[in-house]
Amino acid sequence: MVTTPIQPLPCVIAAAVAPAGICRLAGSALTMAFAFGIRVTSTATTVMTPTIMVIISTITKPFSKRSEGGKPGSIGVSDMANLFEDEDAVDGDEMAGGAAGNRLVVVIGEDAAPRLDKALAAAVPEDAALSRSRLMKMIEDGDVLAGGIAVTNPKTKVKPGDTYTLILAPAVDVATLPEDIALNVIWEDGDLIVIDKPAGMVVHPAPGTPSGTLVNALLHHCGDTLSGIGGERRPGIVHRIDKDTTGLLVVAKSDRAHHGLAAQFEAHTVNRRYLAVVNGVPSAYDPRLRGLQGISFEAGGILKIATHLERHKTDRQRQAVVWHSGRHAVTRARVMQDFRGGAALMECWLETGRTHQIRVHMAYAGHGLIGDQTYGGKKKVSPKLFGPDVAEMGNSFPRQALHAATLGFTHPVTGETLEFTSPLPDDLQALLAALGSGQA
Repeated sequence: MVTTPIQPLPCVIAAAVAPAGICRLAGSALTMAFAFGIRVTSTATTVMTPTIMVIISTITKPFSKRSEGGKPGSIGVSDMANLFEDEDAVDGDEMAGGAAGNRLVVVIGEDAAPRLDKALAAAVPEDAALSRSRLMKMIEDGDVLAGGIAVTNPKTKVKPGDTYTLILAPAVDVATLPEDIALNVIWEDGDLIVIDKPAGMVVHPAPGTPSGTLVNALLHHCGDTLSGIGGERRPGIVHRIDKDTTGLLVVAKSDRAHHGLAAQFEAHTVNRRYLAVVNGVPSAYDPRLRGLQGISFEAGGILKIATHLERHKTDRQRQAVVWHSGRHAVTRARVMQDFRGGAALMECWLETGRTHQIRVHMAYAGHGLIGDQTYGGKKKVSPKLFGPDVAEMGNSFPRQALHAATLGFTHPVTGETLEFTSPLPDDLQALLAALGSGQA
């Protein structure tokens, strides 16, 4: 559809200048009458009735969902200049998959599902917090575009490299409300609290998970003992662990604790040790492992993985190992228990703290975590080594087998050295018992 900006009738005092390809409405209307729906060609055109110069370009997106609205008293005229700038905003950030205004460009990855709804669910950035149900609704509402045309069938066939534009609703401020959710509190004083987080709990509210989070629970638990973070009565989150990772987190209750803890995390002086159950057993004698860039072995058989990490180019929910961009990431690990060469209990500790760092690094080394649907790779628990029941238990484990077991830091107010440990949760203990016995 080809359309101009709204053009007033002749009683106009206006002068409009715009770069080629952008439509702008300029001038002041002296009457209350407006003309709508004027058709023009797709080439640059000078419109002289009324005496106003407007540069016209083809508009590829149909305006099926646009409405003429505005401020009270604006007699129903929308700001067309801003609208057209959004339509033509195909800059570097958007092409890379970022949001531009209220739009998000998504590129379908290599291993995507063949139908649109499933492929989009895997390709949208994790930070966008778009659940599959919300994506289905967006498809039905015509908010998913291909080549400027709405795609309304969730079963539409897709292929790697296909590009879709998602029209996102404006962000809505949602007040975080206290919720009476049980917490396993390991330590608490007037400045900080240490929590042993269960699997399935998100740390911080997001558009896709506005409730049921650790922050909602802390607001209820701490109540008036929160002295405030940045002038707001809220808990200060200084680090996070994934929704399905269990274990220890420290949260600030006061500004002074928040600044002190943040400084320690930035300086990498916090002791964070994780227990992970991985497929296979990393070995210093493995020539494949020694041949991988960024991997080395230190004294005592400690595996060191040093790479850069950044968001995957096509699957925006994943992180990827890179070398000439991204952020520096270092993980160390050692084998705690070898299960017949087919699986291992690893202790992993972080020099840096990047998103999904342990999961990405162990997968890069060829020893992805059991139960990790995102990074686990093709390796499976072997029925020949462990028997069919144990193999089934390991290969259907419902989450990544990762537990934040140790957390040590200096109390940011008292200066006291604190270190906390958390025992393995029941599901991981059962998994290890099965691997050790050979039967579930």
